[in-house]
Amino acid sequence: MSQLPVIFKRELGSYFATPLAYVFILIFLVLSGVFTFYLGGFYERGQADLVPFFSFHTWLYLFLIPAIAMRLWAEERKSGSIELLMTLPITRFEAVTGKFLAAWVFAGIALVLTFPMVITVNYLGEPDNGAILAGYFGSWLLAGAFLAIGSCMSALAKNQVIAFILAVSVCFLFIASGLPMVLDAFAWAPQWLVDAVASLSFLIRFDALSKGVIDLRDLLYFVTLIVAWLAATAVVVDLKKAA
Repeated sequence: MSQLPVIFKRELGSYFATPLAYVFILIFLVLSGVFTFYLGGFYERGQADLVPFFSFHTWLYLFLIPAIAMRLWAEERKSGSIELLMTLPITRFEAVTGKFLAAWVFAGIALVLTFPMVITVNYLGEPDNGAILAGYFGSWLLAGAFLAIGSCMSALAKNQVIAFILAVSVCFLFIASGLPMVLDAFAWAPQWLVDAVASLSFLIRFDALSKGVIDLRDLLYFVTLIVAWLAATAVVVDLKKAA
């Protein structure tokens, strides 16, 4: 585990070494504000909470998080630095986890920079700050799930564009499994199957967390999903190395 911090610092530093980090953060902050105050009807609701803010995160992450994840492994393969990385005295676990954690912390930094939202609702009323904190934690877990999927797709793809498209497609499937039109298509199936399909949806799992309700089942869902996709990433990296 001694090399994990080294990989983490290398990856996190690489984001801020280019305009990518600042462009991503700017886009994220602008879109968050637009969705919250205009599409979310923040003032029209007349309630001092951040439900409109969190309600769009699933769809916002669908495109922004894969944009972060697409470079994790595809860029290494394109530049040829993946061969050097694989020859270093590090385990596959350290490489995969270090890259993921750096991207996850970066996403967390962008999320933390939305703190003016918290100041705004506290100025306008007396919100439940515990619920807001839970919403932020849930949003960070949601970002981690998107990133883990994106990491695996980046390891599979030959370039960043393909990695981005694959990640968006797979993440959309996890979102769409909770949409009414999809569940209606399973009207023929037994209820347990319909519930099983719905339980895979990011929308349903994040809904309670976004409102400040922390359910152990939702936490386990996101943690399990992250671990599973990171394990799949390690397998893919090994297969690519063998090939």
